[in-house]
Amino acid sequence: MSKVVTIVDYGLGNLGSVANMLRKLGVSSVRASTPDELKSASALILPGVGHFDTGMGNLRARGLEAPLNELVLEKKVPVLGICLGVQLLTRGSEEGSAKGLGWIAADVKRFKFAEGVKLPVPHMGWNEIETTDQVLFKGHQPGETRYYFVHSFHLVCDDASDVAASATYGYRFTAAIRRGNIMGAQFHPEKSHKHGMAMLKNFVDGFVP
Repeated sequence: MSKVVTIVDYGLGNLGSVANMLRKLGVSSVRASTPDELKSASALILPGVGHFDTGMGNLRARGLEAPLNELVLEKKVPVLGICLGVQLLTRGSEEGSAKGLGWIAADVKRFKFAEGVKLPVPHMGWNEIETTDQVLFKGHQPGETRYYFVHSFHLVCDDASDVAASATYGYRFTAAIRRGNIMGAQFHPEKSHKHGMAMLKNFVDGFVP
């Protein structure tokens, strides 16, 4: 049986781009926007672009929070959050007042640079990462592997062991996280060409049943 990834549709995110990238990898995907559509998920991708409070509000309005908690926290279904999607895995964000899913002990902070450092926000464009993760970032080549970022906020994790990759923009920040079956990337693998495709392949090969 071929692997199938369920893409969570809560009204925000590049669902088509994610599905296209998975298709290029020979992986089937389905969209789930209701609790019933989530029931049979064996692997999840939570994409997202936009405001933190809107994202959490949409998840809750569609009744998706409880089934997602059951799948990820109880059944240990692998999940990959992308951009806003990874931010929603945390306790909350400076961008708003809504509570996040709380799956990762982390908060989302706006870029704040030291005095005299003037960089545009959002952080937009290609950037390198640093990682020692040999599963999600298998095949990573320092100085060669780059990913596409578009974000004004980033994760600050309580536990450094949750950080799977870091990048630098004015200062070092969390670019990806991994704790057990819970993973996420601040960058957009679906927009990162061969590097993003390789990372998604690692997620599928390493975690998707």
